[in-house]
Amino acid sequence: MEATVPRTLQFSTWIPCDKVARRPSSWVPVSMTWKDQRKLQVLVSAQFPTSRASNWRRNVACSYNSSPAPGSVVESGNYCASFDEALILKNKSEEVKPYLKGRCIYLVGMMGSGKTTVGKILSQVLGYSFSDCDTLIEQEVDGTSVAEIFKLHGEGFFREKETEVLRKLSLMHRLVVSTGGGAVVRPINWKYMQKGVTVWLDVPLEALAQRISAVGTGSRPLLHNDSGDVFTKAGNFCWMCLTFMRLSSLFEQRGEAYANAHARVSLENIAAKLGQRDVCDLTPTAIAIEALEQIEGFLKEKEGHIAC
Repeated sequence: MEATVPRTLQFSTWIPCDKVARRPSSWVPVSMTWKDQRKLQVLVSAQFPTSRASNWRRNVACSYNSSPAPGSVVESGNYCASFDEALILKNKSEEVKPYLKGRCIYLVGMMGSGKTTVGKILSQVLGYSFSDCDTLIEQEVDGTSVAEIFKLHGEGFFREKETEVLRKLSLMHRLVVSTGGGAVVRPINWKYMQKGVTVWLDVPLEALAQRISAVGTGSRPLLHNDSGDVFTKAGNFCWMCLTFMRLSSLFEQRGEAYANAHARVSLENIAAKLGQRDVCDLTPTAIAIEALEQIEGFLKEKEGHIAC
């Protein structure tokens, strides 16, 4: 059993895109009575327990509260889902729980795809703990940042640590895990992650380039160039073009691996369903709802095959 840690359903949001316009967090449907609104407020602020464990397990749970590294695409803020989205999310989580049966959820995808933000939302609504692989690797290397690990020890060292962290996580239950963007390239990592449910957050490269360019690449060693170049010096537009090209190169190496995930959450598909033109206008909660729907679909299909 793990230690009980009260947490409220309060979500992080993306780095704002210029076009993003959100409803105020206090928004409620006009037709709702005061009592209905009050019930919904209680529902949204409901607390979810987590479990007690060994020192390493406590580090896993503690990684939930860690602040994003400088330059992170996702910022922890006070964003709360609108009441209608929160209710849909809560209802969907209740539908999915019986099929999950305590399995861990592993979020995979390119850097900047929102694995940390969406992962925290999913962990809260499911009553799971949240764990970030990069944070756990940093703890294993005496608090050294990922960027410094790459610089001092090389990518190979980092990948070995990443595999060891995933091995340990695969022995646990009721976790939502945010993996590093390159975790999918090693087959051994899939062996561990597929003990749970793997979910690919599929974000258009243009949107990724926009998010990452907004905060810089200092914490992303596979994108960062200390010496700078003509694109960096030419201005923000060219800097975003360079980021896009580097992301495209990485995606060519990893795209087929991401497609091995049990479930795929396409932001373009979500935007189309909601009638939005720009994926930057999607709320993290809408993405989490889609993730639960895709997880549910996969698990129902899996149970159907077993029954046959």
